[in-house]
Amino acid sequence: MQIRMNRKKISFASQEDNKKEEKKYWAKASAGKKIEMITYLRECCYGSEATTGRLQRLFTFVKQK
Repeated sequence: MQIRMNRKKISFASQEDNKKEEKKYWAKASAGKKIEMITYLRECCYGSEATTGRLQRLFTFVKQK
């Protein structure tokens, strides 16, 4: 089943208006919603391991004089 776009509710705005609306939205959003979006973006960029995996420990040995 295809979802069709409702062409009666299309509106046009400038990029500045869109940025202002987005800032208002995220300013009012709850902390949980913000963390949910950050998690989603991390998974998009780095894969599911970024959110389900553990942090890797790196040990570096430095020779002292």
